[in-house]
Amino acid sequence: MSIAKFAARSFLATATIAAVGIAVPQAQAAPTPAVKLSDRADADTRAFAAAHPGAVRAALVVCGANYVLENAERLPSSDNRLATLFTYRIPGNIPNDEPTCAILDNNTASTKWMKLKLCSNWIADGCAEDVGNFTSYAGPVYRARGGCGKVYAIMKNSAGSGSALVDAIRNATNCD
Repeated sequence: MSIAKFAARSFLATATIAAVGIAVPQAQAAPTPAVKLSDRADADTRAFAAAHPGAVRAALVVCGANYVLENAERLPSSDNRLATLFTYRIPGNIPNDEPTCAILDNNTASTKWMKLKLCSNWIADGCAEDVGNFTSYAGPVYRARGGCGKVYAIMKNSAGSGSALVDAIRNATNCD
């Protein structure tokens, strides 16, 4: 794992711990950019961002400061949050031509096998994925023209597990 990815994972884990009210040493805290919501963000994403600003900012740090929050979804359901799927985009003039980033945040207290796959709406661009055992999150995965594409999120107790805790296919951005 690269040092940058390790630092980002550590920051997201620290922000998640802080968001649930556990004291975090000041030396570990890092300045975070303000989160901007996409003009296309739905009511559920806006409510999640208001209720969990630390987690939203932490995921933004991982994606990059130029991104805006497009979607934040609790998975497998709003009542049973084992993971949160975040998608961010860099606003542009053509929705299906926007750079897109996705993060699958592990909201359990243990390591899980996770797969996050982001596919461009442009078939020739293909998909990007991150797969492995993660304590904090899978990703970030990027597509230069990911707007209007699909994002696939899977979480299991282990790679060989027959049943998934999370198995979701979503639109990467709100195009319609």
